[in-house]
Amino acid sequence: MRKCGDCQLCCKLVPVEEGHSLLDPTTGKRTPVTGLHKPAGERCPHQRHHKGCAIYARRPRACATWNCRWLVNNDTADMQRPDRAHYVIDILPDYVTLLDNDTGATRDVQVVQIWLDPDYPDAHRDPALRAYLERRAAEGIIGLVRLDNKRAFPLVAPSITHNGEWYEGPLADHGRPQHTAADIANALGDIELHFEATDGN
Repeated sequence: MRKCGDCQLCCKLVPVEEGHSLLDPTTGKRTPVTGLHKPAGERCPHQRHHKGCAIYARRPRACATWNCRWLVNNDTADMQRPDRAHYVIDILPDYVTLLDNDTGATRDVQVVQIWLDPDYPDAHRDPALRAYLERRAAEGIIGLVRLDNKRAFPLVAPSITHNGEWYEGPLADHGRPQHTAADIANALGDIELHFEATDGN
């Protein structure tokens, strides 16, 4: 597994929006915490530049179970570290519901979530990311570029678009945060969701 090094981009881009508790490593007990709900695109108040998380040993469960695809080297060997690429690819899948305008039928399609640094709005045009999404397209998976908790746009590889060109859908505020793990498992059925704590160092 790769090492985070000085990269702390997930601490800025990825939301921590659930009620949670902090783990006391001495006793193994969790203490409920309020006021640490962190929106996407905002730096966590516990992040320390070049030092990491000030509460790492007691961090919220959402942080302890989360990982990025670059860190676990999940088909990302040709990509730069997230703080250099200016985006974080989420290891957890999500889905979008597609509507067939001709028939009115809908279907849920798996997406790979790409959390984009708002300071680098064109980072999703990185050739390495585009190559990665082409490989995912072979599995019927599309990209979903997230700017924050609610605003996102689909990024679809040419191999699965009707005209053979990249499709960057319109930015939409879909009025709700990303789906829960239960929503995803329900929509995608046989998708396996793995939650594993890592030290990231």
